[in-house]
Amino acid sequence: MNIAAVAACTSGIAHTYIAKEKLIRAAESMGHTIHVETQGTIGTEDELTPDTIRDADVILLAIDIAITGTERFEGKKVVKVPTNIAVKAPKQLMTKIESELKKG
Repeated sequence: MNIAAVAACTSGIAHTYIAKEKLIRAAESMGHTIHVETQGTIGTEDELTPDTIRDADVILLAIDIAITGTERFEGKKVVKVPTNIAVKAPKQLMTKIESELKKG
């Protein structure tokens, strides 16, 4: 899978970056490609490019707050989960997304 993701928690500090790291580790260990944008207290980092979004099989939003730029994902398969799912069970999340994509 090719995954484009956004991580954002209520405080914009800890869970945002922990979720990013956990998602990257889980995706790469399962042979997937992932790019994770963060939206936190210091603004947007590692912003998803239009090419990254276009090439993504799925958009993963690991968010606890409203984020900016969601219009970029129109027409894409979007999966939205709270950041604690990305932190506590990232591999299970990847497996669930894989099975959902296979269903169509």
